[in-house]
Amino acid sequence: MIPSLPRTAATRYATAAYVALFLLFLFVPLAVVAIFAFNDASYPAPPWRGFTLDWFLGGHGHVGLFTDAPLLRSIVTSLVVATWVTLLSVIVGTANAFLLERARFRGKAAISVLALTPLVIPGVILGISILAFASRVAQFVDDTWGVELDFLRPGLPLVVAGQFSYIVSIATLTIAARLRRFDAALEEAAFNLGASRGAVLTTVTLPYLKPALIGAAAISFLMSFENFNTTLMLVGSDPPLTIMMYGRMREGATPALNAVSLFLMAASALIALLLMHRARRASA
Repeated sequence: MIPSLPRTAATRYATAAYVALFLLFLFVPLAVVAIFAFNDASYPAPPWRGFTLDWFLGGHGHVGLFTDAPLLRSIVTSLVVATWVTLLSVIVGTANAFLLERARFRGKAAISVLALTPLVIPGVILGISILAFASRVAQFVDDTWGVELDFLRPGLPLVVAGQFSYIVSIATLTIAARLRRFDAALEEAAFNLGASRGAVLTTVTLPYLKPALIGAAAISFLMSFENFNTTLMLVGSDPPLTIMMYGRMREGATPALNAVSLFLMAASALIALLLMHRARRASA
């Protein structure tokens, strides 16, 4: 719809109603989760039984978020996994972006398509495929040479590998889109002034890519932290937060899970606000 064209009153009301319903659909479930994180009851749903902070701090027979050692360990595990996935995705994604945007070689189009393949493969299938391949390699090495490759068994290394296998594609697209708009004449001018290739990369190209690098890192971190399907297939004895919450839900949920959800919503909102503030300062 073109904003400059005149619209009837019915069209305006219908548009406003649609936007309102869409926002309600998005935010009402989040608001319910946030509100009942403070409910003084043993279940994370209505009716309201009174206000309490026990599901955050513990007390009165309740195990809160900050007093639940297994839950806190799962958060740390998710942070460790997300950090590794973010570092690998940004580094490899940057290299992929330069390869796809700057290099000229036969088969480049085919490689570009293959690099995006993990995005269209269901996470469960991706996880099962990685697990089956890694297990067969580990078993072959063990049978042939008697060497046990523990990192190819279910555990955090495979979780990192599984998440990285598709998140790196998103990082590559994000960085490549920024690199495509880069004016190569700036690099040529730096070379003409006597700058080395490394100096041009660190003082001209990477500063230009900095917004894309930060954006790719934020997306990679959040996607890794909330991943469930691929992680479920590859996890070992140290479950990340999503797997821990899934197990708790099957056993019987408490408002402590609402507290975790509220904590994650607040952290995600804070990251988004910081990125928006940084972008506004950069454009000012």
